[in-house]
Amino acid sequence: MRHVDFSPLYRSTVGFDRLFTMLDTLAQPDQAQTYPPYNIERTGENTYRITMAVAGFDEKELSIDAHAHVLHVKGEKSEEPAEASEYLYRGIAKRAFERRFQLADHVEVQAASLKNGLLHIDLLRNIPEAMKPRRISIAADPVEAPKAIEAHIN
Repeated sequence: MRHVDFSPLYRSTVGFDRLFTMLDTLAQPDQAQTYPPYNIERTGENTYRITMAVAGFDEKELSIDAHAHVLHVKGEKSEEPAEASEYLYRGIAKRAFERRFQLADHVEVQAASLKNGLLHIDLLRNIPEAMKPRRISIAADPVEAPKAIEAHIN
């Protein structure tokens, strides 16, 4: 992928530095990671859920950290004792993984659960009252009575 130069946009915008940084990171090769597979779904107006397929991992082998608009999910398999059986085909991945998700402003992790090999991470977008849109009422000037012109006739 070609590198896009955002410097002209930096000159004409204010406060979008983080957006341009995120766009720059999309072109980096480490973003092509496909393991483990995941879904991102919207479950309500301000709620979201990330579901990751982490078959073979238990709660102790997974860690979830949220810091500075980045959700970091990491899985490390504990060492297993050598087995006496010989695998003819090994299709279940037991490799360690690290997955990062960029979170928007005011998005926080509510809860995480592991069920049937699926890790569910619930997110909530909590917009402060000061940032929510609000309706501004328009006050009309009081209508003045029309001015009467008085004429004195002699």
